[in-house]
Amino acid sequence: MPHVLIVDDDDAVRQMIVRLLRSHGYETETASDGAEAFALIRQRRPCLVLLDIKMPVMDGWEFRRRQLEDPALTDVPVICMTGVVHPQDVGRKLGIPCLGKPVDFPSVIRAVEKFCRPPAS
Repeated sequence: MPHVLIVDDDDAVRQMIVRLLRSHGYETETASDGAEAFALIRQRRPCLVLLDIKMPVMDGWEFRRRQLEDPALTDVPVICMTGVVHPQDVGRKLGIPCLGKPVDFPSVIRAVEKFCRPPAS
């Protein structure tokens, strides 16, 4: 079953996305900061990382930098999530797609389906 790693320091946001993805048949895993997420993707490779940008300990910028420096992880797809006015500008700087916050459920599902094989019905 495809699994998605959801990285956000806001527990309510994490749980909202978990419920959404699980209702569509996806397995989920969560992390509250980039350092925790980095450790998790080294243990179990997700089909996609949904990555908040502004977080304590290790923010999304640092997570992405470290990910790109690790040859074993560079091809793990990442989509950022941010509350800035122009999320596409952040995404362009990171070299990845970026969703605005508050997250739009249909956009999240479309993004996940683009990178993760939909679960069998």
